[in-house]
Amino acid sequence: MSKPQNKPKRKAAHPPHFNPTRDKLHEIIFEADTPIGKAFDIVLLVLIVLSILLVMLESIDSFQASHRKVLVIIEWVLTVIFSIEYILRLWSVYHPWKYARSFFGIIDLLAILPTYIAFFFGGAQAFLVIRALRLMRIFRILKLGHFLSEGQYIASALRASFTKITVFLFFISILVTILGAFMYLIEGGTNSGFSNIPSSIYWAIVTLTTVGYGDITPATAIGKMLSAVVMVLGYAIIAVPTGIVTGELIKQARDTRNNTQACRYCGEEGHDDDAAYCKYCGNLLNLPTIDNDDEESSVL
Repeated sequence: MSKPQNKPKRKAAHPPHFNPTRDKLHEIIFEADTPIGKAFDIVLLVLIVLSILLVMLESIDSFQASHRKVLVIIEWVLTVIFSIEYILRLWSVYHPWKYARSFFGIIDLLAILPTYIAFFFGGAQAFLVIRALRLMRIFRILKLGHFLSEGQYIASALRASFTKITVFLFFISILVTILGAFMYLIEGGTNSGFSNIPSSIYWAIVTLTTVGYGDITPATAIGKMLSAVVMVLGYAIIAVPTGIVTGELIKQARDTRNNTQACRYCGEEGHDDDAAYCKYCGNLLNLPTIDNDDEESSVL
């Protein structure tokens, strides 16, 4: 008896939301696994940097007065481009309203609103606030594919070290309170800068962190000796949180994979290279292949 020939596999039936143009656009805009997606990120990065530089130049009154027309034209061109990009992002996802309410969706909206607000409700005082809001565009860089994997494992490292850092900060709070109290007992009667314990704690924080403003300084020999001890202690303490976060970064860097694939349903990224389903909402990331026999049996 001859063995049945293997029938070629073909794509599974598309989900009801599927649109080839929409799906391809999502891959270009939200992911950077393809040359077109990487090129899109590079172009967008250049436009973001240009828009931020534009805001900085607008804050210089003399430059803004002499190049007002050019700045306005460039601002409107960038705003139109970012507006089109925002609309395409909403259209390419399966749940536009969910993306619009997300962090980066709000940032996208805040990046384009100021120009329109200034056009319809312009005013000298309002422009100061509007210019500041335009700087929100810098947050767009965080969601570009080139920065996605690095940002993911840095965030994971910070989350993993949160408990250790919290305990460390609690210990530092106790330490500066003790040091401030000691300095108050030493300098309180002769030095106006240490007239109360809160001021002494402020001095301890400034000295321990090696900032050293110099607005409060000890005058007695014992106070200076304690200051020297706190300064040296500050260098050792600064190394502790750095070592904690660095250790977690190394651990996360081993486990994190450079994958920029985004879910078309919930918009979340950070999936494994071999992931078939979104680990946040459970929907398919890519359409799987199925055997014709399976499809025929399911129909029967």
